[in-house]
Amino acid sequence: MTYTKTSDIEATIEQIKQLHFAGADIVRVAVPDMEAANALKTIKENTTLPIVADIHFNYKLALKAAEVVDCIRFNPGNISDKNKIKEIIHACKQRNLPVRVGVNCGSLEKQFEDKYGQTPKGMVESALYNIKYLEDLDFTDIKVSLKASDVQRTVEAYRML
Repeated sequence: MTYTKTSDIEATIEQIKQLHFAGADIVRVAVPDMEAANALKTIKENTTLPIVADIHFNYKLALKAAEVVDCIRFNPGNISDKNKIKEIIHACKQRNLPVRVGVNCGSLEKQFEDKYGQTPKGMVESALYNIKYLEDLDFTDIKVSLKASDVQRTVEAYRML
């Protein structure tokens, strides 16, 4: 993942080149605002690496990013409205883009945090719930990532999944 401000197009392209030189074969960029989303077209034109747009909170950023990137990553803990997710999926279907469901232990959807706390079980249940929702939309090009602030919970969640 890049650590530049994605809206700083030149710095982001330079960092992607460095990642490519270091052996990366895919790169994720943060898309925190529309300025970053608008920068993606130029960034994509200047790299051969697949670009994953990392979306938080604002589903409209995913819709814009889906026009040019190679994958959309969203966190169901901060984009949980099913109608908004449905729009993201529709945009991804238009370009045959995969979706990465990125479950973070620290930002689980309320129903999973209330029931399981910030545990591996909560992460897995969130992932399974969201996978099923996407499959119910006839969408199966899904990647899943699970992340906690400590390695133990992350490994345990992956083993459970």
